[in-house]
Amino acid sequence: MIGLILAAGAGRRLRPYTDTLPKALVPVIDPDGEDSRTVVDLTLANFAEVGLTDAAIVVGYRKEAVYERKEALERRYGVRLTLVENDKAEEWNNAYSLWCARDVIAEGVILANGDTVHPVSVEKTLLGARGSGRIILALDTVKHLADEEMKVVADPEKGVQRITKLMDPAEATGEYIGVTLIEPEAAADLADALRVTFERDPQLYYEDGYQELVDRGFRVDTAPIGDVSWVEIDNHDDLARGREIACRY
Repeated sequence: MIGLILAAGAGRRLRPYTDTLPKALVPVIDPDGEDSRTVVDLTLANFAEVGLTDAAIVVGYRKEAVYERKEALERRYGVRLTLVENDKAEEWNNAYSLWCARDVIAEGVILANGDTVHPVSVEKTLLGARGSGRIILALDTVKHLADEEMKVVADPEKGVQRITKLMDPAEATGEYIGVTLIEPEAAADLADALRVTFERDPQLYYEDGYQELVDRGFRVDTAPIGDVSWVEIDNHDDLARGREIACRY
């Protein structure tokens, strides 16, 4: 099991930070100091705390900034990093981005979006749920949902039934927070579902690939993360929230 971070996105709503950096490298902790840390830092620290010694990062937009920090990140968190390049990061959505890491997924991964600030308890929850399914989504069942969230309908006996933003929030079991445990046995099925998804529409999300799997009869499970503070950083308000909660970890 290794760690995997999707960090290819531009994050244009976070300009001017993202004029020169991918969204995943926007400073979250101590933004103006010598100990500045990003979502990549926070996630690698989580991976290290649960015993992962290898990790991969999918890069694309401003990838040179990640390459420049690779050795320092390896030293700081004690992990060996592999960088996987997404050649269409500024054109296509993240179904393709995750497909680019299909060889990494074959080893079994904990996948984390490069814009999700979350505590290590999420990774611990997913690892503790192993055995209940080959793909397990971290699910917030506490948060009050609105239109923009990636919503999930899950059945206790059958697993995920729907995953989409395009759902009445009242119908949802919870929100997928952007962290998944993927067992190696699921890698080939997931890679094929992702390929079909981005070939259908390059602007689709990798969560649409999960839905493709569900529609094929593949079981995708969920693990509730409890009442924990986390945020998906899409804009400056989210960044302010991320900086506030990251200091608690």
